Parts: sequence; structure tokens; C-alpha cells
Amino acid sequence: MLGCYQGVMMTDQQLIESISFQGKMSPDEIDAAGLDADSINFVEHRKRLLANSWYHIPKPLLLNIFQYLSAPELTRAGLTCSTWYQTSTDDFLWRALIRKDFSVNPTAGLQGQTFWYSEYKRLSYHVPHYQTSELKRHTDQVLHVSFAHNGTMFATCSKDGYVVVWNAKHPASIRFQRDMTKFCWKFTHFSQFNQSDTLLLVSGVHFGLPQSTSGEIAVFSLGDDLELQCRVLMKPYDICGAWYSDQHFLSGDVHRLGHLESQSVLWLNKASQETASEHIPIMNQMFRFYNCNGSSVRAAMFAYCSVSNHGDSQPFCSGTQNISQNTSKITLTNQSEGYKSPSETRDTCERLVHISRTSETAFDAEDPSKRVCGEEFVQETQELESHGNAPQVSEKCSDDDASDVSESSEASVETEFSEDDELCVQEDKFLIFTTGSNTYSPHQIGIKRIKPISFPRRMDPGLPFRERIANLNRECQPSNENPNEPQNANVEGTEYDEVDHLIDIHGHIIGMGLSPDHRYLYVNARPWPPGYVVENPLMPPPCAQEIDIHVIDLAQMKEVGKVLRSHIAYTPFNECFFIALDVSHEFVASGAEDKHAYLWDRKYEICLNKYPHQDVVNCVAFNPHDSEMLVTVSDDCTVKVWHSKNRTKELGFDTKSLPTAHEVRSNCCGHRSTMSSVRRPANAEMKRLISRFPVQFGW
Repeated sequence: MLGCYQGVMMTDQQLIESISFQGKMSPDEIDAAGLDADSINFVEHRKRLLANSWYHIPKPLLLNIFQYLSAPELTRAGLTCSTWYQTSTDDFLWRALIRKDFSVNPTAGLQGQTFWYSEYKRLSYHVPHYQTSELKRHTDQVLHVSFAHNGTMFATCSKDGYVVVWNAKHPASIRFQRDMTKFCWKFTHFSQFNQSDTLLLVSGVHFGLPQSTSGEIAVFSLGDDLELQCRVLMKPYDICGAWYSDQHFLSGDVHRLGHLESQSVLWLNKASQETASEHIPIMNQMFRFYNCNGSSVRAAMFAYCSVSNHGDSQPFCSGTQNISQNTSKITLTNQSEGYKSPSETRDTCERLVHISRTSETAFDAEDPSKRVCGEEFVQETQELESHGNAPQVSEKCSDDDASDVSESSEASVETEFSEDDELCVQEDKFLIFTTGSNTYSPHQIGIKRIKPISFPRRMDPGLPFRERIANLNRECQPSNENPNEPQNANVEGTEYDEVDHLIDIHGHIIGMGLSPDHRYLYVNARPWPPGYVVENPLMPPPCAQEIDIHVIDLAQMKEVGKVLRSHIAYTPFNECFFIALDVSHEFVASGAEDKHAYLWDRKYEICLNKYPHQDVVNCVAFNPHDSEMLVTVSDDCTVKVWHSKNRTKELGFDTKSLPTAHEVRSNCCGHRSTMSSVRRPANAEMKRLISRFPVQFGW
């Protein structure tokens, strides 16, 4: 039945809605609509009947109707009345929506007091979505970004040679910047704040030959300006360095032993030292690992042993060679047992400057067996003490030499350590790094547990002056040894540390990141083909273009969860470079070579968003105090800041004018199904990607 109201033809339902909205029609409006009294009575009766029916409709019937609505429609329906609001927030509806829109596993359940409505809101409203800033200070590819622990600033490293510290509060502004090319650096590629956010560790690559892997670590204080505290050489540069405590950091060296054989020596360095005495050590050896097949220790980091002990360490994997079974030589460590909880932020120790490393405590770069410091002296001193004899000073030395040696010898006998040393209160930690046993390509995760470490009050004196001169003269004599042959004479008797756990990823590892509680390690890797065989250590198997994210439980020392995959890498297997990832309490994000960064939900293991750039995305970082803020850096020389819909509203942005991330819904659940959907780079782009780093990660 059709009627006419205010010159518009309407159906019965439209007429009822008009009457419901306008109220009872006046006589003039009835005449204008051309309706008789029976029609008006019929419409009024239908109006009253429908009003009573919607008000008293049972909730199961409403749920049956609401299940056909989308999330925005369901939210608007909840604004009608209190009854509809209670029905629209029912977990039955939102559980179905979250499984439909985000492809959540139907078997996935809720944890704690969370509701499905809150989970849907978190996945759609509290995920970084809007690009609120685009920073263009760098003039070349931006390689790394890291946040301070308090979330107030972040640092970026670039191939233009600069390290820039930004204020994280919107709008982001430059707080400090430093041109590292003045220190003969080619570029900066890594940075990390210490626990108290008073010092910044910056790692970079030296100028040199294309085959050079020499790098350096610089530590700056974050006071009124970036004041240089110390510089430490590092080789290879992709060890990167890491903070062990608030005032101590890790560095490393690799020394060649023979063909495809080397040793990696890891050092613990002070970021400050007492300037009153030159005898106070500023660095000390932590570990020495044997490397075979061209591999070495890379990408070192520390994690707290924050979980209960699950028994003895797993046996050392057979793929890595041991030179010595005796690993008790690490006199820096305490052999107490048991895991402990993560330590809180330590008070900042006094910061004083040391610019150079102590040469007396270093290994000779060419011959690692020729040591001019301390370990033999300590062992010899202990032997003498056990027989009741004290070390004697040679009468052939000059008076000055004798006084120096005597003073140092007396100091070396001391076994006491500084009571105020912050290392004494450190908890047990894990040393985590990438390595390999079958090829030079990093394909294994090495984990070594560290007990609390202490520095002695004074450093070892080393050999007497005349013996050092004699050793130098012997070094200058010509040798008939083949440099490509393993130096068995030097290796024999040398003690190397064992790795407690070795986890094979079966692919080229290109990035690692720890969860905030240090329980889980997330690893970016390009998998090798199934059933691969490594025939030549210098020719690793070809790796896939897809990047997998593996999750390792550091409590159980094994891989857990589902392998996440969405991002892509194009460079050949022998030219892979780092694609960093970061982990927050709720999300994990990673860069990729397909001009996007990706974000996954940790709980449901689903891909949520893609963040576009104009070139390779090298690194991402969450704000530690606000996971709704994400920073991405790219080869397009830009730094982009992303905020969630919730944060963008709080900041007062007009969202209509802001670039947005690409939301991933049910059509892409985090796994790329076919290779046909992958955009292949052009030849020119492939050549540019290959030339990004002139140094391979091998020899």
C-alpha cells in the first residue's frame, strides 16, 4: 500500500516512521496526504504495536538480529537505548566478529578478566594506525632506531654518519645530534640507552677498504650535550655492543687462527674510570669462543634470567667444536646457582672519561696466544702463593722497571673487589648472540649464562719489561709457517668457553628482539629449503624471500608458538643485511624490504597492520611506556611516528588529513599464501639493495 505524505510517495513502513517521528498528524496534514480515517487508525495502531514489540523483544531474538551487523553498525545500534547497549556488548557477538574480521583461531580463548568486546577494541582502536609525524633530518638511509627506557626520547642512526636523539613527545624535535664522521666513521648503525637513560651507546663502521669489517663503539653522556665518555674498537662491527649494566658494556674482537678458523673474544668495558690512577682496569675479558667454518659471534645482547630454573643446561650441540673441556678459567664469574628476578634500575655511578683502551689487556691481533697481560700472571701468582712463595722482582730490571713491577705485583696479589662496584649486585643474565657451525652465515642462536661479575681494584702488571722486549724480538723473526694452516701450536692448551645452549634456526638470521619481560626471544630469519645440505662453508644454502619470525622461550630453551610470516626480503643470501624487530607487551613489529613495516599481535599471532614507506624499512621501535606509539625508519631517509586512533584523538589531530597504516583483515591473516602476490623488485632496485652494505657478513 502506498500513501502520499508532504508530496512524497511512501510505503506503509515509511509512513509509520514519519508519523512516529512527527507525532500525531494534524487534520490539514491528513487532508494533504489524501488519507482517510481508516488508514490513519491503521497506521496509529501499527505504530503502537511496533513500539511495544521493540521494547519488549527478547534478548535472544535481538542477538539473532545483531549477529548480522558489522562492528561499526553494532556500535551505533548500542546507542539506541540501554537494552540495546547491553545486548550489543554481549561477548557472543564480539567473539564472532573478532574471529571473522581478524581471523583469530576459533580455539583461542580469553585470559584473565578480559572480554571479547575489549579485545576487539584493543586490536582496532589501540594499535598504531595514524602517521602523526615524518622527520626528515637525515640525508641518507636511516638504519636503526631505539627508545630510552623512560620513553621520553629515541635515537636514530644513519648512513649520513649522524646519530640524532629526538624528544618523543609530540611534536618530535631534535634534542642532541653528533656527526661521527669526525671520528673516521663511515656511518652509524646501532644505538642503545643504558638502564638509567644517562648514557647512550653508539656503534658504527670505520672508513676503510670494502673488505674491512672494523668498527667502533662510542659512549656519550646525555646531560646538557652529547659528551663523549669513551671509544672502544670492535671487529666485526656487527657485534654492535650492548649494555651489561648501567655503567658497563660489551664489546668484541675476532682473531684469525687459520683457514676458516677464528676466536671471538668478548670484553666487558667500563663507561667511566677513576682518573686518579692509571692502574685501575677499564676492561676485562668475559668469554672466548672458538669459531669454525668462517663463522663468528654477532649481534650480542643480554637478557635477565627472570624465570625459574628448569634443570641442568642442555648438552652442547654437536655442530660446534670444543677445543677444551675445561671452562673454569672464567675467574670473573661467581658459580652460584639459581635464577633470579630482573634487577630494578640502578643508581647512576659517577661518570668519568676514558678515551682509549688499555693495551696491556688486549690480545695480539695476529697471534692470540701471545698475551701481554694477566691470566698467566694470576695463575702463576696463585701457584706461588699455594707453595708459600711470593713473586720476586728480577734483579736485571732497571730501578724504574723494578718499582713499577713491584707496585703492580703487590696490587695483583690482591683478590678483593670494590664493595661499591655495581657489578656485584647484578642478577644472573644470559648472553645471547648469533653464530654458526656449518657455514659463515649466522644460523644459530648461542646462549651463555653469566654469573655476577666484578672488576679487580688494580689491573695485572703483565710480563716484565725485558721479557716483553724479548717477545717482540721473537715476533719480528721470519716464520716458515703456512698462514693458511691452523696454528695448532698456539691453539693447543688454549681454553675456550662452551655455549650453554645452541638453537639452530635453519635459516639466515637477520634480526633479534627481546620481549619486555625478557622471557621470549623473537628472531627474524630467512629459512633455508627443506632437506638442505651445506657442502661448502663459503656457500650457504639459498634462503627464501619470506621472513619468518621464530619465538624462543628462554625458560625452556626451545622454540614455541607459531612462526609468523608476512614480510619480505629481496637481497641474495650472501648479501643479507639486518632487518630489526621490536617487541612490546602486546605487539611485535618488524621492518621488511617490500617498503612496509609489519605489526602482529603477540597473543593471537595475527598480522594487524602494514606501515608504508618509499623504500626498505630497516628498523622499528615501540615506546616502552606506550605501545600505542611506533617509530619506523627506512632507506627513504625518513623517520615516521605512528600513533593509535586513541592517542591521535587525545592529541587533537584531524584524522581526515593524516596518512594511515594499511589494516590487515580477514583476507590476510599474517601468512602470505602465494608467491604471485609478492611484488618482485626491478633489476635496478635489486642492484641498489645489493649495494647497500659493501661488507658481507662472512669473511
